Amino acid sequence: MRRRSLILGSLGAAVIIQAEAQEITAPQPELPKEKLTVVTRDGKRHEFNVEMALSPQQQETGLMFRKTVPADGGMLFDWGSPRDSMMWMRNTVSSLDMLFINQDGTIRRIAENTTPESLATIDSGGAVRATLELAAGTARRLGIHAGDKVEQRIFEKS
Repeated sequence: MRRRSLILGSLGAAVIIQAEAQEITAPQPELPKEKLTVVTRDGKRHEFNVEMALSPQQQETGLMFRKTVPADGGMLFDWGSPRDSMMWMRNTVSSLDMLFINQDGTIRRIAENTTPESLATIDSGGAVRATLELAAGTARRLGIHAGDKVEQRIFEKS
């Protein structure tokens, strides 16, 4: 059933309905990776090599059934343009940190140590360009906070 739900309008409703009809029962193959850097307020740079979830199908499956997430890896969900991001952990067996990122690359909100397999909605708290999923505890371990900056090709330069 659904892992991700977005407010997409009439076109998106068809995508959500289609996703509900297909039960996801296994992890998706590893997606193409790109570099991403988080710059904390003290100027420290943390490099990641993240899978890029770009299509609705890739975003729907996300990190479901993945037993681990590499310390320097994760998945970036590019919504294409700013919108509310509502995530859940159905069929996600590893706890995650979710970073909700504004169009300019600023981290809007962080949901730390999410509960595996939970159906509770994890909301961005406003329109964001992307959501970054990292291994649980990464934000705390690296001192990443809301207001820090993410550098990646999809974010506007400011």
